[in-house]
Amino acid sequence: MWGMGAIAKPQTYADAGVDIDAGNALVKSIAPLAKSTARRGADGALGGFGGLFDLAACDFKDPILVAANDGVGTKLKIAIEAGKHTSIGIDLVAMCVNDLIVQGAEPLFFLDYYATSALDVATAHDVIDGIAQGCKQAGCALIGGETAEMPGLYNKGDYDLAGFAVGAAERSALLPRTDIKDGDVLLGIASSGLHANGFSLIRKLVAQAGLAWDAPDPTNTHATLAEALLVPTRIYVRALLPHLERIKGLVHITGGGFQENLPRALPDGLGCEIDRSAWQVPEIFQWVQASGEIAWHEMFRTFNCGMGMVAIVAAEDAAQVAESLHKAGEKVVVIGGVVDNAGGGDSVGFRK
Repeated sequence: MWGMGAIAKPQTYADAGVDIDAGNALVKSIAPLAKSTARRGADGALGGFGGLFDLAACDFKDPILVAANDGVGTKLKIAIEAGKHTSIGIDLVAMCVNDLIVQGAEPLFFLDYYATSALDVATAHDVIDGIAQGCKQAGCALIGGETAEMPGLYNKGDYDLAGFAVGAAERSALLPRTDIKDGDVLLGIASSGLHANGFSLIRKLVAQAGLAWDAPDPTNTHATLAEALLVPTRIYVRALLPHLERIKGLVHITGGGFQENLPRALPDGLGCEIDRSAWQVPEIFQWVQASGEIAWHEMFRTFNCGMGMVAIVAAEDAAQVAESLHKAGEKVVVIGGVVDNAGGGDSVGFRK
């Protein structure tokens, strides 16, 4: 006998908490969202076993594929608890495609993974709407994804996200370049806010203060605290792509902040010095710092503190690159420079 004992009635997958019909309804509702992200090489269609992309349609001569995957950390928890689901999809795309552009790669396509306890079609649609918005901002196609219902693994109402992006660069144009040297300039490109790092600490501070997500925004920029914290990560791809030839290296300021990320673009024997007085740290970071009495060294190791991307350029190119990025809608400031570090020590130094 293959049975497991008497069952009161015939069982279905839905009885176990997995609704195939809801999944089908979601795929139908998001198909137009994916189609809206169509670009050369992809038509944005969904429904196959795998997403298709025609690299030959993109006119690369000697391409190297570059792949990145990421999530949004516990910022997701704020979106869930505040019931604000659209912008978190932009974060998901941003965290992936910004990691592609720093290697000189143009984002080509994106796939997402959405896992939940029980599928709420409206919530999932809002999330994927944000993902489609992010893909359009980055110029990449949403060519597929996966939705998983896993009752018993997630709490009711919870969901999790992961994103996967693939881009391409000409072999000769990969970043960082090998000619970065002492005297090169660091251009800081402003962030849109907290982006998607440090939220375990932020959530702890909010809980300790006894604040609700609908409490007033402490910076008076948005209506609520949740809205201030959920400002989506800025996507830098379109602004940076036309200027990569004049950029020696790019650094996405994510987890680990300045101290952990800047050295990843520097050759051995080089470090960099950051002028903390070069820009005004935005109010949201000042509020976080004051709320936890956090040392500034820790702030710069955890958060972007107002600079979401750093470009390394030759001193003679700095003004022109900064002006070009400004015309593309970015706020840019010289925040420091590359220095000799042959003697060892900290790779990233700060001065006031």
